[in-house]
Amino acid sequence: MVLSLIEAGLAPKLEVHEPVAALQAVSHDTSLTATLRLLDGRRITALDLQWIYYEAAAKHAQDTGVADAVDGDGHTHQVLERWSATLTELGSDRAAAASSVEWLAKLSLLEGYRDRDGLDWGHARLGLVDLQWADIRPEKGLYYRMLARDRMQRLVDDARIQRAVTEPPSDTRAFFRGRCISRFGADVVGASWDSVIFDVPGRGRLQRVPTREPLRGTEALTGGLFARHREAGPFLSELLGLPPGS
Repeated sequence: MVLSLIEAGLAPKLEVHEPVAALQAVSHDTSLTATLRLLDGRRITALDLQWIYYEAAAKHAQDTGVADAVDGDGHTHQVLERWSATLTELGSDRAAAASSVEWLAKLSLLEGYRDRDGLDWGHARLGLVDLQWADIRPEKGLYYRMLARDRMQRLVDDARIQRAVTEPPSDTRAFFRGRCISRFGADVVGASWDSVIFDVPGRGRLQRVPTREPLRGTEALTGGLFARHREAGPFLSELLGLPPGS
């Protein structure tokens, strides 16, 4: 949504004085009360800045229709609601915000250990907790312990997460990239945001398929192509308009 604001020339006109120093100050301000100096002389908090961007994004989304709860794009309305609710909680109910804001969840956990055991911030045990926070294994990760105690919100369930490992979204270029890898993996030598590169036996050179447009390569556009071909050679010939075997 912020990128859409920028593309439309509607991004808030905010210029932060000494932005690198401001970023460092914000990253260390767990109270959310530190103020940032703008070039026009105003001073605002990082939370104020978020609200300014939220309000601009919400207006643009409403004006373009994508945020309509019934006729919109199906997700912008939900994102705006969550964005607004999170900012509201950060400003009024930090305990509630800790269930959805990662850094605040981590901070609340560390503060809990400090209060319980009388530890200072330099204690080695807190350092171990800090490291363990990054452990994503279900049997080890602290997130999963907090989730089991209803201290974290979830956006999706385990079944959807597991399905996403092998099933790309159907409405972006990820569908094309994912299907190329799953269907023709032995012939794919590289895949990135902007291309899939094939090395097909019998062809004299690598063949690069650009995928620079996020909304190209969807299932609607390429699903039939995948359905018609089980081998990379004929697939590329039709896709690129090449003579068979070239």
